[in-house]
Amino acid sequence: MDDVRSAPLVGIVGCVGVLLTLLYPYVAAEGAVSLYYGSGVVTPLVGGLLALVTIIILAAGRENRADPELAAGAGLVFGLFVFVLSLAWAATMRVDALTIWEYHRWTVPAAGALVPLGSLWYVRALRIF
Repeated sequence: MDDVRSAPLVGIVGCVGVLLTLLYPYVAAEGAVSLYYGSGVVTPLVGGLLALVTIIILAAGRENRADPELAAGAGLVFGLFVFVLSLAWAATMRVDALTIWEYHRWTVPAAGALVPLGSLWYVRALRIF
């Protein structure tokens, strides 16, 4: 198995997971999704935006269109922000803001955890530290 090619793919899959879990309430719920996402200390949609950027960064590093070391480091930093922002939202949001699957708020940081883990694996595969 080629760790240099597989590791950023884990981060990309984590980013897609974050985006899909953030999209889920718009498809499945009827109600004020903006109240649901706006009820925490920070909206997880900022993490979704960072996840979009991280997909581009990791894919560019994986395909050698950008410096792989730079892509791995940037992916790690952005991945940590995605995870921390989504975890902060999940811990502080109002549970009664929207009737939805009760564990949805914890699936966002769970998917977000794959991003820094994949990026950290990428850093280790490139032997940066």
